[in-house]
Amino acid sequence: MVTIPTLSSTDFCLRLARAHAAFVRRFDVALGNHHGISFGDFQVLNHLARAEGGRLRRVDLAERLGLSASGVTRTLLPLEKIGLVTRQPDPSDARVGFAVVTAVGAEMLVNATVTVDLVSGDLLRGVAADQLDTMTALLARFGAPATPAAVPPSR
Repeated sequence: MVTIPTLSSTDFCLRLARAHAAFVRRFDVALGNHHGISFGDFQVLNHLARAEGGRLRRVDLAERLGLSASGVTRTLLPLEKIGLVTRQPDPSDARVGFAVVTAVGAEMLVNATVTVDLVSGDLLRGVAADQLDTMTALLARFGAPATPAAVPPSR
């Protein structure tokens, strides 16, 4: 009798991290070669374009990207330099700043989305629609903010 080892939750998380790295690498190569941006840049443009008015408070963008406030600032600087995003102050609160997708950034996103769709289709070729729905729901659950009870106490 052959015993099939059961995957632990740690094994699953390690495989998920490896898959994530492989996906990002594929997107980075394709987007870099065809559009001169990274997958992280694509995600920024995508979040901004989907937001009302094509803008988000920097803190909200950081949350959506899973970055710190300083991380989102470092991410936005090169995009600002090449004209894909711009800064916009909040006239009613000087402490609040918005990141805004420019017309050039919106056009870049449209073109880059074609590339991302092609790579996505290739990466997920052979995955049935019901499997994709299940994985999408599972990943959405994992992407939810951690509750304090879900984080083990530090020792």
